[in-house]
This record gives sequence, structure tokens and C-alpha cells, in this order.
Amino acid sequence: TPEVCAAKLELAFEELLDKFLVDFVGILYYFDDFKSEKAQLKLAKVNVISSSKLDKIFANVVALSEGYFLVRDLANNPGNVATPTYLADVAESFATLNKQVKATILNKEALEKLGMEAFLGVAKGSKEEPKFIQLEYKGGKKNVKPVVLVGKGITFDSGGISLKPGANMDDMKFDMCGAATVLGVFSSAVRLGLPLNLVVLVPTCENMPSGKAQKPGDIVKSMAGKTIEILNTDAEGRLILCDALHYAKKFEPEWVVDVATLTGACVIALGSVASGLYVNDEDLYQELSRAASSSSDKVWRMPLFDEYSALLKGNHADLLNIGGWGGKAGSVTAACFLQEFTDYKWAHLDIAGVANGPEAKGATGRPFKLLIELLRQHSAK
Repeated sequence: TPEVCAAKLELAFEELLDKFLVDFVGILYYFDDFKSEKAQLKLAKVNVISSSKLDKIFANVVALSEGYFLVRDLANNPGNVATPTYLADVAESFATLNKQVKATILNKEALEKLGMEAFLGVAKGSKEEPKFIQLEYKGGKKNVKPVVLVGKGITFDSGGISLKPGANMDDMKFDMCGAATVLGVFSSAVRLGLPLNLVVLVPTCENMPSGKAQKPGDIVKSMAGKTIEILNTDAEGRLILCDALHYAKKFEPEWVVDVATLTGACVIALGSVASGLYVNDEDLYQELSRAASSSSDKVWRMPLFDEYSALLKGNHADLLNIGGWGGKAGSVTAACFLQEFTDYKWAHLDIAGVANGPEAKGATGRPFKLLIELLRQHSAK
């Protein structure tokens, strides 16, 4: 009928305007917090002429832009500012958004009681205290299972004892872009009032060399009880994530998506165009694929074949933390390592190639738009 067609056209217009305005405002982003002379934004007003009521759209654009800018601000801050404690303080501030939000921060002692030795092993070399951030938003019905987002929060990655080369090591402040992304997504999801139950988990620490640091050859026990032999201390992201992924089971999630600047190998494979997507469930893959298409935030599905998992079997421990030397299938074996700690619908986004770059002069904010679109579409089902 004409009325139905008109309603569909209006909805399509609203969706396009929503995306356009978020992209438009995103172009205006800059980060000058540490410059003596501050930039002055000359654009003071944007006029939108429409016969439709746009109050709700404008409110949504503000909610989305604030989350998107938060992702980039957190990532662009230097490592001596955006510490694990800093991220925890930001997360705790979300509890003031509304009564449906609960923030819990677990300290080192609490992590020891939980048996998160894999996570704590990475943090050993730093004076900065590790934190485990747990955010809960109960915007859906009580009987509906939550969805869980997990973000890698290495606020600076020196490589530990397996020290990285000095050139461009300053970019390792971006090794917490997974954490920044899920925190920004949580903020926007709450501000949008999405009708879903959402949990965000962020294990966050530094990876530093010192007399206390974890060494190649060390063996640690994960929270899941599986033992891990550390062949390379620079393969640390999977060690903090494996404990977080096991911890996620307590929420009996509908599905879990983890986001991490996990491997340089993913940059070699996909460059800065697409995030590497690993997923163990076809329905979840379809949801992510639709969200990626709708948000224009590209992903590319990667394999999780058993032959890759076999490369992680150790002689002296249950698992090795790398699948071998020489750079072969490094992103795949990292994902296979994480899969060892999941028994639910799960996806892993390796964002090492897309989270920052010279064109953005720092953090790009990806894959914020993908994930917030995933939540919006999921909550509308």
C-alpha cells in the first residue's frame, strides 16, 4: 500500500541520515589534548532541512558520536596516561549513565583468587597494577541471555622479554584498541537505550620487561585449568584473553565476540582494509556479515581448521602460546588458541591492521561502527 511504502521510505531515509551524520561528525574528530596551542573547530552549526521529526535521530547521532570519539580518545592517549587504572576509572564512570548499568573492577588479588595465571603472567613485569573490567547493562528482558564483548587491553606492549624492535614501538600504545572499542560501544549502547542485555569484559595490563617479567619457557595455568608454555612473551594478548573468554562462561551468553589487535600476521594477510574474522557459528557469522555490510566496516572470514590447532599442542604443557616460528599462519593459530577456551557461540576480530594508521593520524575507531551496528540489529530481532 502507499502508506507502507511511505513508511519504508521514511525509515530508509532515517537510517541513511543517521549514518551520514555520524560519518560527517566523525570527520571533524581531532586529538590535541597534549598540544600547547589548541585547534579551533570553525564549523559551528549544521542545518538539516526535513519534513520528518528528527529529534530521535539527532539524539542517536550524539550517542553514537560520543562513543566513537571515546574509542579514539582512549587509544590516542599515551601509555603513561591511558593506564589500566585509567581505563578502569573510565569504565566505572559509566555506572552514572543509568540504573541499568553495573561496573565491577577486579584487582590483582581478586584475579589471583580466580586463578587467572595466564593474565597475571603478562602483567608481572610492570609496576602498573592489572585490572579486569566487567560492565553489565540490563536493557533487555530478565530471561534473555546477554551478549558479551571482550576487548584486549594491553595499554603498552614492549614485547616483554621477547623485546620488540625499537622502531615504531611507540605505536604499541594502540595495543588496547580492542578495549577502547568495546568501552565506546558499551557507552553508546547504553545511551541509545538498546533493548538488550550486554556484558563487556576487559582484561588490561602492560607487557613490560623487568626482573619480575615472565620468561620464554615459563609454564602457567589458565583459569580454565589448561597449562600454557610461553615460547614468546610478545604473544601476550591471547594470554590475557583466554582467561577473559573462560570467565565469560559465567554469564551463560548467547554469543561472545572478542576484539583484539592480536597479530602482526593479520596485517600481512589483510593489510589495513579488513579485520580478520574468525567465527565458530554460522548464524553469528551471518549477523556479523550483515553488520559489516551495513556499517561499511569490512571483515574477511579466516579459517579455524583443526590442522592449525594441532600446531599449538605442547610437549611439556597442554598448549603452546604460538604455533611455531617463521610467521606461518600466525593470525590463524592465535585464533585457534583462543578457541580452546570457548564452548559457546564465539567470534574473534583481529583488528591489528585496521585500528590505527597514518591516514587517521592515530586511532581509526574501527571496528566501533561494525559492533554498534551488530548490537542494534541484534536488539531489533
